Amino acid sequence: MIQPEAALGSALEYLDWAGVAVFALSGALVAAVKRLTLVTFLFFGVITGIGGGTARDLLIGAPVFWMHENATLLICLGAGLLVWLLPARIWRGRMLLWLDAAGLAAYATYGAAKGLSYGVAPLPALGMGVLTACLGGIIRDVLAGEPSVLMRPELYVTAAALSAALAVALILAGVPAALAGIVAALAGFSLRAAAILRGWSLPAYSR
Repeated sequence: MIQPEAALGSALEYLDWAGVAVFALSGALVAAVKRLTLVTFLFFGVITGIGGGTARDLLIGAPVFWMHENATLLICLGAGLLVWLLPARIWRGRMLLWLDAAGLAAYATYGAAKGLSYGVAPLPALGMGVLTACLGGIIRDVLAGEPSVLMRPELYVTAAALSAALAVALILAGVPAALAGIVAALAGFSLRAAAILRGWSLPAYSR
């Protein structure tokens, strides 16, 4: 089995931090749109920031990433508090979509790489990337009473799958983890950005 610490590298660890931060912000933004309480801001920040990574770690047999240090929860709580304190005009428009896109790409890449580092086969590792990227947002939307991203035709899960697949392919091809992570995350973010800007979506079943 690949040694987890050696395989991930510091660059991919930074992607994990980035994914936590932007997803926590996106969770708190949903609470802002709904005009909920500060406690709900903090709860949405935490559950969105750690939801996907928690499920991933449980499935691959890794220590749950936020259980042995305080930093992850502090980031999530800080994100919720930040959204609560700053003027609402900062968060209007498509800010939620862009934060979600950044978190999606970062988390999909990191989740796939971490799966590989714990001896998961390539295809399940790709699935771990998608799970890491999407589950927190799904939980957030369900709790907020919003349609889940899985029910929308827009390119969302597809963008996560692109990042995860590229991460797996590049790492297995021997590309340094830092470079593989950057390329994979940028590719997934670019696809998601194109979907946001151009309205790209998958064809729906029509028979």
